[in-house]
Amino acid sequence: MVPRRYLLSSSRFSSTLKAVDSSKADDLYTMNKRLSHLIRSGKFHEAKSMFDQMGKRNTVTWNSMISGYLKRREITQARKLFDEMPERDTVSWNLMISGYASYLGFKFLEEGKNLFEQMPMRDVVSWNTMISGYAKNGRMNEAKGLFESMPEKNVVSWNAMITGFFDNGDTSSATEYFKRMPERDSASVNAFVSGLVRNGELDEAVRALIECGNRDGWSEDLIASCNTLIAAYGQKGRVDDARKLFNQIPSNSVQRKNRDRVFERNVVTWNSMIMCYVKAADIFSARELFDQMVDKDTISWNTMINGYVQMLNMEEALNLFNAMPKPDNMSWNSMISGYAQMGNVERAREYFDMMPQKYLVSWNTMIAGYEKNKDYKGAIKLFIRMQAEGEKHDRHTLSSILSVSTGLVNLQLGMQIHQLVSKSVIPDVPIKNSLITMYSKCGALMESRIIFDELKSPKEVISWNAIIGGYASHGYALEALEFFESMKKNNVQPTYITFISVLSACSHAGLVDEGWAYFNSMVSEYGIEPCVEHYASLVDNVARHGQLEEAMDLIKSMPFDPDKEIWGALLSACRLHNNVELARVAAEALMKLEPESSAAYILLYNMYAEAGQWDAAAQVREMMERNNIRKQKAFSLIDSSHS
Repeated sequence: MVPRRYLLSSSRFSSTLKAVDSSKADDLYTMNKRLSHLIRSGKFHEAKSMFDQMGKRNTVTWNSMISGYLKRREITQARKLFDEMPERDTVSWNLMISGYASYLGFKFLEEGKNLFEQMPMRDVVSWNTMISGYAKNGRMNEAKGLFESMPEKNVVSWNAMITGFFDNGDTSSATEYFKRMPERDSASVNAFVSGLVRNGELDEAVRALIECGNRDGWSEDLIASCNTLIAAYGQKGRVDDARKLFNQIPSNSVQRKNRDRVFERNVVTWNSMIMCYVKAADIFSARELFDQMVDKDTISWNTMINGYVQMLNMEEALNLFNAMPKPDNMSWNSMISGYAQMGNVERAREYFDMMPQKYLVSWNTMIAGYEKNKDYKGAIKLFIRMQAEGEKHDRHTLSSILSVSTGLVNLQLGMQIHQLVSKSVIPDVPIKNSLITMYSKCGALMESRIIFDELKSPKEVISWNAIIGGYASHGYALEALEFFESMKKNNVQPTYITFISVLSACSHAGLVDEGWAYFNSMVSEYGIEPCVEHYASLVDNVARHGQLEEAMDLIKSMPFDPDKEIWGALLSACRLHNNVELARVAAEALMKLEPESSAAYILLYNMYAEAGQWDAAAQVREMMERNNIRKQKAFSLIDSSHS
């Protein structure tokens, strides 16, 4: 028999059990909290390992893991856990439904619908989730039917319908539902204004905002709609309208940390308006607002610095950079980019080397700076250093190095970069365009054609320009023109770059009539104003085929002064067709444009000499001596003693 002192009374035994259960509950609560923290922190594998080792789990445990899988877009694993759950609560069902509703596609949404219909007890979240899913998939009639059959609607339900209509371009229905709302919060107004903006209804958005603000009161949260509208006006170039709205918003004139929640301009409002001016290249107005700001954040400083960089005013950009309390990576990158755009690669490199921490964008900015300034060796060296320091490249890096290969006409380097592209990134259209351009420039037309053919239709104009330019520059004129005709059949609008290649192809192939026809269609059909490159190709084409007077008339009709390429083309054609009179006109024009070059003098001298006009030839020699022009090695004067 057990001694009495070891026996517990029934009441004491009951309380002991409760304490044990409570302790276990506390432990499970702590473990669930830890599990949730791991998932939120992105340490999913640790969370999964912990889940597998947990001896006791409750619905919170299972829901946390399902949520983790859904965040990782692993819906199959999430569903497997959901099916294995010993018991589910409403949160479990809503999680899985929201997972299926977040995907695009009939199959996923139908699976979400099946779960919704199987739910033992639905709440308003379940209904709202399905409505959002239907809206996201463009099935607004089904969303509408579900909405109308809801036993109880809340503000989120109405907002989901309104957002759905906007996302599917139905502003009329969105407006109707907004007006029908029994009650609205600031999120409803902000969603409505944002939807109108996305659909290009800016003026209607302003009217709706003012009407709601005047009727329901201007709460602090409505400033988000004002900021959206200011930014939208800026995108559309309507800076005056943006400023008008900005001026209507009350301004805080005192810096204070614990400001009461009132409707007034915040830092985003100021930044949005400054950005409007920067986009419009009105740097003076942008700076005026910037100097008025009481509370500036990093975006304020970077917007102004970037504004000066865009204007290539690096002196003012530097003053702001030096005054900035804490320059971030974007600030440094702007300075690097600005100096590179100015052609001061050495200064850009100084700032790159001084950066406290370099990210991928910094490396890309500097490499692109070298490439744009044709310092190809500098770009390659920095790329090699980037690889050595373990910084992973991306499409932008490889695109710049491909441009380096193109600039150097280095097929071997280009092929090495192509291998890197294949191994390390999924090539997008810009990368493929860079590859087409590189192979075309290097004369590997077969490779450029293969990549061009791999591009999905419809191909963009840059791709067409790259392939047409490649064939044209290597003398395959007829093939280039075939590509151009194919481009037109595919309803791709040509650009001025397209016509430079097309006219060049006509010139190489001796297609004078076709050249004139393409030149005229460029203006009449496509509304493209001819630039100097277009005229140069046409002059070369016309003059080379003996139509020298027509070429001269074309030059006289140009809306701008001819450059050395145009006069050079005419002079070469005059030499070919022995037209000394026009050759003198072209040569004298070249002498003015390139006073230190001997090419025009020597070409004209040789023409006079070949024609037996020795007095005129002697005058050219005297002119060279008088102007202290030295012969270039590639040219020679015909000795008059051989006459």
